[in-house]
Amino acid sequence: MKNWIACSIFSILFLSISVFLCIPTPGQSQQLNNSLSSQYGSLYTNADVYYQKFKFSSDTTSKNVNEGLPDPNSVLYKSMIIPGWGQIVNNQAWKVPIVYAALGGLGYYSVHLTKKYHDYRAAFYNLNPDTPDDLRFGETPSYIPENANLNEVRDLRNQFRNNRDLVYVGIVLAYGLNIIDAYVFAHMRSFDVSKDLSMRPRVKPALMAQSKLPGITLSINLIAN
Repeated sequence: MKNWIACSIFSILFLSISVFLCIPTPGQSQQLNNSLSSQYGSLYTNADVYYQKFKFSSDTTSKNVNEGLPDPNSVLYKSMIIPGWGQIVNNQAWKVPIVYAALGGLGYYSVHLTKKYHDYRAAFYNLNPDTPDDLRFGETPSYIPENANLNEVRDLRNQFRNNRDLVYVGIVLAYGLNIIDAYVFAHMRSFDVSKDLSMRPRVKPALMAQSKLPGITLSINLIAN
């Protein structure tokens, strides 16, 4: 048992001394790094110069993808001034009839509801015995009978008013959607959504940061053919 312990202690001491002797001093490490740099530096420099030339001659991502496209902020302001103007700038004139159909239809319906509301408001005021007969809101329309139920007239008046207010909200939403559609599409036009997208791997020579040994770096770009 004692012999095994002694052998183990001797082996550990021997390995420790060997590792210590093999570790280079700071001066030796600097000298080794300088030697490696002088040996592989020219190879790295030449390869890097060639890579930079190849990169700038063939890299399509360095091009300005927004060149010739309308400015999204300009499209936004134009859509705010005149509905449909932004769609025309985005070369989407087919959307203009949709925009004006929505705004025109809601606008016409709001006018119809407003007229109905005014009619039943006048009828309710004129048929109410508690209010003076001064035709404050105009005369009672002919299609509303003089003996109409006052509660029904009031309910119809409130219904037309509420529906008109909802249509006003719809007009605001349609106007806002017109602006958002033009602005978002102006941003999205610079994105390539074609089916020819591919992947291009690139290998570049480099020196390792710590040991200054030669190595390589790998980068992958998604490009359009």
